[in-house]
Amino acid sequence: MKVVGFVGYSGSGKTTLVEQVIAHLVARGLAVSAIKHAHHGFDIDRPGKDSWRHRQAGAREVLVASDQRLALMREYPPGEAPDVHELLARLDAGVDWVLVEGFKASDLPRIEVWRAPAAGEAPRPVHYPDDDGIIAVATSTPQHLPTAPRQPVLDLNAPAQVAEWLLRHAAQLDDWRARCGAPCLED
Repeated sequence: MKVVGFVGYSGSGKTTLVEQVIAHLVARGLAVSAIKHAHHGFDIDRPGKDSWRHRQAGAREVLVASDQRLALMREYPPGEAPDVHELLARLDAGVDWVLVEGFKASDLPRIEVWRAPAAGEAPRPVHYPDDDGIIAVATSTPQHLPTAPRQPVLDLNAPAQVAEWLLRHAAQLDDWRARCGAPCLED
């Protein structure tokens, strides 16, 4: 299982890029899973449904399954956040790739997605200069990056090329369990 994270500020294009990279990897016959970090208070359940009622009654976990899919909802106590490694361990170990969106403070190898601010918007900070876990920077405007990256720069608008870059560096992304930090990958 190869694992790579995609991090960046809201509006940078992470979700669109991850969605498109997933499609390219799947088109190559690879099995792909995804983990998405969500903000507080998100819910996939609907009031009145049986699973919602079970949670309202106090169940810490509710697993809903059919012959087509499964969903596990877990209530975390206040202040207890899931660890990305725990989440990875719960996924099907038989997948080829896991793309993780968010979890910017994790020790996973990560691609920073950066988009230049629109006119009048505040500058968007970057993590790649000081974060050894950032293995590449994906942007549509490399000329506007606040600092020249030492990492490879990928075209945010070319998801097929991003997928190919990942495939070329797959060997370095395979050992995520033992990683305490990710080295910069050279092109």
